[in-house]
Amino acid sequence: MTEVMLDRLRGISIQDQVQTVKPEDQNLLREWQESGVRFAASGGRLEASYYTALEKLLPCIVPMAGSEPILQEGGIYLGCWLESTGTINAELLSRLIPSVSKSTYLAFAAHQREDGLLPYKLTENGPSFRQIQLVTPLARSVWNHYQLHGKDRDFLKTMYKAMAHYDEWIASFRNTRETGCVEAFSTFDTGHDLSPRFWHVPDTPYMNDAAAYHPDSPVLPFLAPDLTANIYCQRIYLARMAEELGGSGADWRAKAESSLESLFRYCYDEEDMFFYDRDRNDELVRVQSDVLLRVMACEVGDREWFDKLLRRYLLNTSKFFAKYPFTSMAMDDPRFDPFSSYNSWGGSSNFLSLIRAPHAFEYHHRYVELTWVLHPILSALSKAKRFAQALSPWTGEEGFTETYSPSILCLLDYVERLCGIMPVGSDQLWFTGLLPVDMDHGEEVAGNTAYSRTVNGLHYELVNTADRITIYREGSVHIEGPAGIRLVTDRSGHLEGVIGMSVRTIEGELIYQGNSLPIRIKGNEMQRYRGGGLKTERDIGIICPSYR
Repeated sequence: MTEVMLDRLRGISIQDQVQTVKPEDQNLLREWQESGVRFAASGGRLEASYYTALEKLLPCIVPMAGSEPILQEGGIYLGCWLESTGTINAELLSRLIPSVSKSTYLAFAAHQREDGLLPYKLTENGPSFRQIQLVTPLARSVWNHYQLHGKDRDFLKTMYKAMAHYDEWIASFRNTRETGCVEAFSTFDTGHDLSPRFWHVPDTPYMNDAAAYHPDSPVLPFLAPDLTANIYCQRIYLARMAEELGGSGADWRAKAESSLESLFRYCYDEEDMFFYDRDRNDELVRVQSDVLLRVMACEVGDREWFDKLLRRYLLNTSKFFAKYPFTSMAMDDPRFDPFSSYNSWGGSSNFLSLIRAPHAFEYHHRYVELTWVLHPILSALSKAKRFAQALSPWTGEEGFTETYSPSILCLLDYVERLCGIMPVGSDQLWFTGLLPVDMDHGEEVAGNTAYSRTVNGLHYELVNTADRITIYREGSVHIEGPAGIRLVTDRSGHLEGVIGMSVRTIEGELIYQGNSLPIRIKGNEMQRYRGGGLKTERDIGIICPSYR
């Protein structure tokens, strides 16, 4: 079966899979081909959905006002938004078509206002500065791109300068209550359209001025936990950049610690173990929303604390862990609205949440728990007729709009994390030996799978079957082992470690460099390869879903 899947993978032609390519998209398709990324499946509809996603992705990449092609949001959203397209979307695209990610980041820096404000979106009509609209920290996305693609110092210098200037603007104009928190002046500052979090709050800042909130509002400005966490994380990565460029990161780290202290002092409720906005009356806005997941994706807190939040909220089926997670509102809130047929953050599972979530889990080494999100979402996407903004948390049916780049990239990203070859940082590869689970009505999602990628001139292929993971390097078997594990190597394919990716203990034989190694590894356990053997480096156990 392994050889059959390998032949199937090698027989795939990207040109044949993506037949409706416009002439202006040929360079983009060529760049994808140069990455060597291919995906094959022996059954189900996931393979066809995968290449449909690639085909739909290309029209989302267009030049604006004579610029290099940049990523657009897609669907009804004609433009590039800093909260999504300019950060997390581009971060995922960086593993596939990196030139577009680079151009997208640089476009925001190029259109920065003289006072330091970055545009919240770019459109054919130019930059817009009406609000701030922050979620994923730009600095983290920029740093990851820098690490993945040869450490271009000129790129890093340009982006560092722009983000440092932006930090000054935020500190000057979004701290009117002098708490050290970043303040929300409107619904759109966090992109939380129709969320009960912002009921009775204007959608946009006062007079369309990002530095003003409506003076007659009884509740504004909010001390916003997700905005504050964003700037905390932003400053952590700016410290790294400063040091990378030969300076000191001490000032940035001090500012980051100050942001973190303000976040917990003003926005965290210890009894609820949840982050809330604090309004102008010093009252907490007790709406439990995906703000929690946003804060977690900003690297706030340690693993022990994150584990508690998993049990209480993120893996709790009465809170956010729906059949198709994660909901944008806690399901036990009477204001929860599950409908996904319109642009709403009042309940439905939004794809922007889904592509932001992996970092929160992987930062704390919760790899197995993350797969419980990947499986149902891939099952839903394999059946979808279009790439919508959201899906029903009950049925997985696609909701509002179509050809939406976050959902397109969600499919591409989740396949790579579950059963593909994923570059991580400046010198690491993840080969994951799992298969999509048939979650819905027993319908097959993919069967056996195969994936390929070219890294530093070396071509890798990965074949996954129900009981085996096999890695090929330059056409020859390189590493073999039992299914249910993730093999971690450097970019040359040298084995560095193994991670258990199943709730069950995986046992078997690992074959590497002609040697056979017995392996027994639990879920989330990390075993380091040294001196010809495997030794446990981390064993944190598993947090199971809760039904309370």
